[in-house]
Amino acid sequence: MTKASINATALLRVIVAAATTAALVSFVFIKFSPQRSAQVMQNAGSLYERLLQTGEIKIGYTIYPPGVIKGQDGKPTGIAVDVLNEAASRLNLKANWSEEVGWATQIEGLDAKRYDIIGTAVWPNPKRARLTTLSKPLFYSPLYLYARADENRFPAGFDLSQLNNETVRVSAIEGATAETIAKGQFPKAQRVTLPQSADVAQSFLDLVGNKADLVITEPWHAKKFLNAQPGAVKNILPKRPLRVFGNCFMFARDQTAFENMLNVVIEDLHQSGFVEQTIRKYETAEKLENALVRAAPDYNLSE
Repeated sequence: MTKASINATALLRVIVAAATTAALVSFVFIKFSPQRSAQVMQNAGSLYERLLQTGEIKIGYTIYPPGVIKGQDGKPTGIAVDVLNEAASRLNLKANWSEEVGWATQIEGLDAKRYDIIGTAVWPNPKRARLTTLSKPLFYSPLYLYARADENRFPAGFDLSQLNNETVRVSAIEGATAETIAKGQFPKAQRVTLPQSADVAQSFLDLVGNKADLVITEPWHAKKFLNAQPGAVKNILPKRPLRVFGNCFMFARDQTAFENMLNVVIEDLHQSGFVEQTIRKYETAEKLENALVRAAPDYNLSE
């Protein structure tokens, strides 16, 4: 073998050894670097991948009409139920309404992975924003102030600061958004607190029974009560809602792939008219036409 051949062979061995070392170092870095390991673990355990593997989405829910209503057979029905069932169908997933939960334990169940999503359309608030992810809204709920029909302390155009007074009594369900608003905006007002198991109708019964002066709620519940007791209560600020909340599905934080997928199908359900048809179905059934505020499109075609 010539000297040139020996040098070429040695050089080739050096190149192969260097390439092997580089590949090994790259493999070790990719496999064992904290960033890569965390990413792999996150992807492997993501809600999106789990749904694709199982083909089923487990749904926790709280009874709260018109989003979720307990049917005569005990099974959930309602606007949010129909919309989420259709969303699951369009994603080739089976919707399993697996667990009825209270408001206070919704997030706890998500964290424990007892279910994948809350199928009751919930309202955004700081706690939910910090601990969960919320979908695009299905529709909106304005919250108004309702008083007895013969209440004359709050004439048209009155200042809201007048409600922050020890003589004013606000009926609200414990832990509900209405109670949170009353505590924050009218801290001096008395609160007539109802248990979490109570229905909003009970607040209206407190109102007409003179156990309370005000109820903070959405038109759906007010109109339903007025259908049963015409003229019993009135909206004292019909052009000035205290809040306007989107009705959203809620699921665990940091599930970007699932969030994107769900929001795309919700937008498709809006644009196809499915959401509007579903809202009208339940409004008509309850004789509560135009009780809910529709979500506006993300675009404007006007010139």
